[in-house]
Amino acid sequence: MSDIAQPHDRFMKALLSNPETAGILLRERLPREIGERLSPEPPELVEGSFVDEALRAHLTDRLFRVKTLSGRVALLYCLIEHKSAPEPRIAWQLLRYMMRALEQWERENLHWTRLPAMVPFVFYHGEQEWRIPDAFLELVDAEAEWRPFLLNFRFSVMDLGTIPDRELSRQPRLRAWLLAAKYATRESQQAEVKTFLVEALGEVPLEEFRWLMRYLMESFKSYDEPALREIIRHVRPEEEESMMSQFAQEVFSKGEARGEARGRQEGRQEGRQEGRQEEAAAILLRLMSRRFGPLPEEAVLKVNTAEIHRLEIWSDRILDAKTMEEIFAE
Repeated sequence: MSDIAQPHDRFMKALLSNPETAGILLRERLPREIGERLSPEPPELVEGSFVDEALRAHLTDRLFRVKTLSGRVALLYCLIEHKSAPEPRIAWQLLRYMMRALEQWERENLHWTRLPAMVPFVFYHGEQEWRIPDAFLELVDAEAEWRPFLLNFRFSVMDLGTIPDRELSRQPRLRAWLLAAKYATRESQQAEVKTFLVEALGEVPLEEFRWLMRYLMESFKSYDEPALREIIRHVRPEEEESMMSQFAQEVFSKGEARGEARGRQEGRQEGRQEGRQEEAAAILLRLMSRRFGPLPEEAVLKVNTAEIHRLEIWSDRILDAKTMEEIFAE
């Protein structure tokens, strides 16, 4: 995965790994006919990715299991597009990945009689406006009279660039995440949005603020060290020195790694390391949920963004810890 895409990939996975946050986003942006029929329960994240490995530098996906008001189980498939311009064949990609998701579902439900409904949703934060048709049949070269007999489906698109900043979400914390995602691909506008970004970041808890600032450091190319310090000083002045010190270490470590090893082997090792981190985080969250019940957003975010060695330490504590705080204790 390219260095450019990595921050977006990690950022979107962290954003949509939290069931409550994902539920708010989907309810706000799915078609009204679908959102109104969803039960109040948060969506359940289904582990795994269905995107072709070669395309994971530009695509991130998340699959959710949801319930409807009538008690039916449905699947919501979210595909996140990181490219600066829309992908004209996105409907073809959706079809392939949704089929893989249904095949996984079938392996877990061998005696099924009816398939679950699957709703596709595209999250796009590229710089160019999305103008791709939202129906699969638009890709098919067929006689007009044949269309009623051919496979077709529609998909919803959330194009962040077309949504006014203050209307990105009604939930202030989610609005801060979406604002960061929107302008990460719009370098020419990053300076003018800084004031509103400071305002939005003031609505998020400390753990999320650290994660968002890391994303700004990695993705907002027009923000130099003084700009990052200014943002931290306005929102969390007590965190300025520790966060900037951490950022400096990360930048140094990345530069050192690039200088020492640039070959394909490094890419494969990095991919394996990232896969280990995701798997370890998923296992730890599952164990914590069984031990302590529903987890707060801060705990989910903390686990999903932790380094692998930290996850191993926390996993060792799960058997003896009497409270969640004991797992995370320094």
